[in-house]
Amino acid sequence: MNSKLETTDVVIIGGGPAGLNAALVLGRARKKVVVIDEGRPRNAVTRESHGFLTRDGISPAEFRKQARADLLNYPSITIVEDEAVSASGSDGHFQIETAQGRSYRSQKLLFAVGMKDQPLDVPGLAEVYGKSAFVCPYCDGWELRDKPLVILNSGAELMHFAPLISGWTDRFTICTNGPDGLTEEQREELRQRGIPLYDTPIQSIESAEGMVRQVVLTDGTAVPCEGIFFKPTLRIGSDLPRSLGCELTETGSVAVDPFGKTSIPGVYSAGDAASQYYQLIAAAAMGAFAAAAMNNEMNLAAWKRR
Repeated sequence: MNSKLETTDVVIIGGGPAGLNAALVLGRARKKVVVIDEGRPRNAVTRESHGFLTRDGISPAEFRKQARADLLNYPSITIVEDEAVSASGSDGHFQIETAQGRSYRSQKLLFAVGMKDQPLDVPGLAEVYGKSAFVCPYCDGWELRDKPLVILNSGAELMHFAPLISGWTDRFTICTNGPDGLTEEQREELRQRGIPLYDTPIQSIESAEGMVRQVVLTDGTAVPCEGIFFKPTLRIGSDLPRSLGCELTETGSVAVDPFGKTSIPGVYSAGDAASQYYQLIAAAAMGAFAAAAMNNEMNLAAWKRR
């Protein structure tokens, strides 16, 4: 184990689009940066990422590979394959410890830890997730345009999602996997548009080689489909923001201002951990804004010391 304490300007916990783009901006600002990444991204099941100009259709693994190649141009950036297990200290004097015994001291700290899926409790959903079952129509709706789909959702969010998905296909069935959480007025709205609604629990999702064939309900009803959109249950990718005292939102993400500042001076957060956008391009942009804000603070502090 290496217990040597290394000093750096910024420690970034998380090596996804938010963390890597933050590292790029800071590296170009001549700051010394350490990115600690455990290498278990949420989108590992995803075959392609979409909606990022010049990178449309890229796989998440290839995106990270190309991003890391960009960072090689800046020798002040170091990427460490490790897990951050503790964070302590205050603005200008943070200390981070890793699972492999590394220790880092930094002026600023950025949590780009993303979100993680809770276990999928619908039998057969894990087998199709990322292949024919998705969570974001902006990311994957084009590939499923005009196809018969099943929407797994309920309550108020369902009445937001149904009009949204109708821009890609009008051939969809709603399965709420239990009580639908709707008002009678909302049910009538769906009926008027000819949208089937089933609140019977799901028995299984049947598929072949990751491609969904049908959703089978416990009463024997089979709903044929070629794709699924569902609402995952998420949790923040690390408990470190909470342990350091960062304020969290009702949804469990880190509360930040438009530049990624948390409630703790010197601590920032970006990407999925600090928003509900869940878009590759949005995460990268948030990382860039947070990096600029951290750099400005460090430059101003150095200016005042002169």
